[in-house]
Amino acid sequence: MRPCLTPDLRAKLRESAERTARSGEPDHEALTDFRKSGLPATAVPAGYGGAGGDGREINRVVEELATVNPSVAIIAFQHFAVSSRIAEWGTEQQKSDLLPLLADGTYLAASAWSETGAGAAKQNLSSTGTRRADGGWELNGAKSFTTGVSIADLYLVLVQTGRPDEGARRTYGAAGQTFFLVTADTSGVVPDLSLDLAGMRGSATGFVSMERCVVPDGNRLGPEGRAPEIIAGVRTSGATLGAVAVGAAQAAFDLAVDHAERRGLTERPTVRHRLVDLATRLESARAIVERAGARVSADPGTTTLHSKLYASTAAEEICLGVARMLGSAGYVTSSRLNLLLADARAVALMGPTNDLARELVALTWQS
Repeated sequence: MRPCLTPDLRAKLRESAERTARSGEPDHEALTDFRKSGLPATAVPAGYGGAGGDGREINRVVEELATVNPSVAIIAFQHFAVSSRIAEWGTEQQKSDLLPLLADGTYLAASAWSETGAGAAKQNLSSTGTRRADGGWELNGAKSFTTGVSIADLYLVLVQTGRPDEGARRTYGAAGQTFFLVTADTSGVVPDLSLDLAGMRGSATGFVSMERCVVPDGNRLGPEGRAPEIIAGVRTSGATLGAVAVGAAQAAFDLAVDHAERRGLTERPTVRHRLVDLATRLESARAIVERAGARVSADPGTTTLHSKLYASTAAEEICLGVARMLGSAGYVTSSRLNLLLADARAVALMGPTNDLARELVALTWQS
């Protein structure tokens, strides 16, 4: 059955967005509703209790969530991304143990890749994984800007397990890096929500540290030392953060239309034309996100990068255009538009950041 955002959940998540914008903390009640909604099953294969959604379906669900609550949308995006990576790279044991829990919302998943000093391309990791005599691993280090800290039940953690390849420095990730699946209740895992972000304030984005965190080799996802191959597969799936940006832009555009109609401004051709220009920009962003999800281009990975670049840039510009239309009505702290603008700006900073995405696209011309 195709997961959908019900009117009741839509209303609850919109109210949650306003609360978390003030508090800067995740809304556990709203996240419980999300867990029970059936939406967490979107990216899990049908054979494991999921909906079997592809990149296009993931983007659709993420966009719908982002129109009412971008913070929950980014949590969902990360959950879908980890679910997809387990479905693609996991062992049969990992799939049977984890995917049903991810599908029914018992587990929410998060990615823990970034860390201070690693760079946008994640090539200078200081977090490590050391093989133990019993065949397991000891993980040590700290991860930053991890979405879902304290609310995730499962982290996909990127660490250095071998020597980096100095000759391959123009990729996302580096040789000698390995992914591990680490549950939040594992000894040595410590969440830290001390970050106070301007946007995505309900996304529980913060730090997570690992101190003498011991996991069995069965928690390793994919081949040892070959994490960049898994990272590259994320892009070719067609799932894109551009969907979050499109959802935020749609919400901002809806505010503009409502403002114009309530004040009778749609009688003016200049106002109507400004709305049409905004709508055209929005539809262009949505179109490239849909193209990425459909994976119809010769190079779907590059299309996914383009979709994130264009949609995030367009979303910020659409929000600014709406702000000009609203005038003083949008220049108060209680205006939802200000929250959407901050959320749209945040998408450009999420991995791969827009600057890194530009570099990755440029590399395709040089190969």
